[in-house]
Amino acid sequence: GAMRHLPYFCRGEVVKGFGRGSKELGIPTANFSEQVVESFPPDISTGIYYGWACVGNGDVHKMVLSIGWNPFYKNIKKSVETHIIHTFKEDFYGEILSIVIVGYIRPEKNFDSLDALISAIQEDIEEAKRQLDLPEHLKLKEDNFFHLPEGKIVNNH
Repeated sequence: GAMRHLPYFCRGEVVKGFGRGSKELGIPTANFSEQVVESFPPDISTGIYYGWACVGNGDVHKMVLSIGWNPFYKNIKKSVETHIIHTFKEDFYGEILSIVIVGYIRPEKNFDSLDALISAIQEDIEEAKRQLDLPEHLKLKEDNFFHLPEGKIVNNH
């Protein structure tokens, strides 16, 4: 069920997550609200994906996305967390994040240690960068989906 829904286009407001990405992992992630997470296809496979992301009307960047329960942290609610492969100067809570999920990297798995988790994420990031340089994936970066008309209300897509 991983690839059937791809590419998957989604946008929503960035909300505060568990506060772990930046602090524990050194890998900041943007979290979608529960409503956005619940709008995902129920049968989409949990795991790690790659694609394109854009904050507000900003530039489109490569990203890695995790869909799932984060077995390492034993969450009870499913979460969708986007790590944008770009350094932002400040937080963007409350901004609209637009993403296109392009491909699937691997299933979710549990890790014995924080270090193992971090190195797996680093590998995912490298894999995402490689995949997104392929011409068929690169073209989605230019998709009109990323061009929000000025001043458009986005809450209702």
